[in-house]
Amino acid sequence: MTRPPTAAQRRVIDAADPVTGRLRGTEAQLAALVKRGLAFRHPRPPHDHFLTPAGHRIREAAPEPPEPAAEAPAATGVFAARIGGEEGAPEMGPARVREVHSAWQGLLELRRMTNPDGAMDRPCGWERRHLVQAAALALEAAGHLPAGPEPDAAGYRVRATPQPEAVAVREPDPEGLRACAVTLEKAGWQVGEYTEPRTRARYLLASPRRM
Repeated sequence: MTRPPTAAQRRVIDAADPVTGRLRGTEAQLAALVKRGLAFRHPRPPHDHFLTPAGHRIREAAPEPPEPAAEAPAATGVFAARIGGEEGAPEMGPARVREVHSAWQGLLELRRMTNPDGAMDRPCGWERRHLVQAAALALEAAGHLPAGPEPDAAGYRVRATPQPEAVAVREPDPEGLRACAVTLEKAGWQVGEYTEPRTRARYLLASPRRM
């Protein structure tokens, strides 16, 4: 069996960019991770190092502190797409637009690097492990506005579902809901529109497309 990474190497892996897998560390640390097959050196300048799928698996296997019961992610200083309904969410100003654009471009690069055929029009493994964040990023990057914290606020809300590899997207405006469906389909998701039996409200079920 392959020896587990050292504590110093593990810190480098854990500190990798959560979307792109870009690494920062000493030349010796990065070279050791490449030798173990946990990282690779990008062939184009500036020749940054990124996690391989094996490196991502090790990073994902790291023990995580229990998450709070609230659906919205806590503010941690790490980029998080707005899923709708958050309290204290970042303002939708120019800085946020730039941050979201950068995160989306990083995700497209991650698709290119980790999908077996290099496809950028189809979700990658990271997105399948972070369904809510991935779908929300696709929506936010396309200019859709997330809902505010009020229960009846306009805008999208992305939530996990009991179904494997499926998220629910709700948007009170029917045209806005259809626009969300178009965006997700363009981003490589399979989308269906359904009706809540009790409330008769329409919503989307979206799953990452495999082919």
